This record gives sequence, C-alpha cells and structure tokens, in this order.
Amino acid sequence: MGKTMVKAQSKSKKSAAKEIAAKRRPSYPAENDPKVEALVREIIARVADKWTMLVLEVLEEHGVVRFTRLGELVGGVSQKMLTKTVRQMERDGLVTRTVHPVIPPRVEYQLTELGSSLGEAFCGVWIWAETHGEEIVRARVAFEKNEVERRDSF
Repeated sequence: MGKTMVKAQSKSKKSAAKEIAAKRRPSYPAENDPKVEALVREIIARVADKWTMLVLEVLEEHGVVRFTRLGELVGGVSQKMLTKTVRQMERDGLVTRTVHPVIPPRVEYQLTELGSSLGEAFCGVWIWAETHGEEIVRARVAFEKNEVERRDSF
C-alpha cells in the first residue's frame, strides 16, 4: 500500500474518531460562542497547571492559610512561583488575600466560593486518576518496555 493511501486511511480514521467523540459529548448552547470557548481554554490552561491545583487542594483542606505556610504545604514551589500563582488566582476570583497591618505584614489566603466550586469540578479528575491509576501504570510499563525493544532493534 502506498504512502498516500496510508495517509488517506489515517485521516479518515481520525475524522471518524472525532465524529464519534462529538456524538458522545453533550452539546451546550455556548459551545459555539467564540468568547466562551476562549474563556474555557484560558481557564483550563490556568487551572490545569501543577501549582494552581495544589494550592486549591491545600486551601480546601486547611481553610485560611498564611503565605509561608501555604508554600510549605504545597511543597517544592518557589516563592516567586507561589506569588505568581496566588495573584492569578486572586485575579480570577478563586482566592481572597488578606493583609494584616502588623510588622512584619501577615498575609493570608482563603478560597472563595468560586474557588471551592472549581475544586469540586476537578474532583472528578482525582477520582478518575484514583480509579484508573493501575491501568496507567501498566500502560507506562508496557510503553517503556516497547521503547527499550525498539532501541535494541536498531
């Protein structure tokens, strides 16, 4: 079979897969609104990053948390990255920042109702990961084994 034929079959399989996925997914009226689509993409990009999700989790578990303690509880985040993350979350209305006028200044963060609802929305991802974790591990092991076999065959 020629390369052109393989490419054509590959494209038709991809198109069929997209059509099946579109049929399974519910349709929403705002789905075709470019402004809503842009907002959804922006929100997904922002909250799907590692630090935002971890900050959401920590604040959900601990309530009001001081900046330094938040960094400790998140773990592994630089002060610069934590500052950037909580500022963006505050801008989006996910957290409130309270500065107490003492020396040194005491800064505390707390989830808003909006932030808490976002955490609930992503809870499904945690449940999915917990449910399918072993399958993912098996797939990764199989992939790595195939990678080694491919490298050895050259």
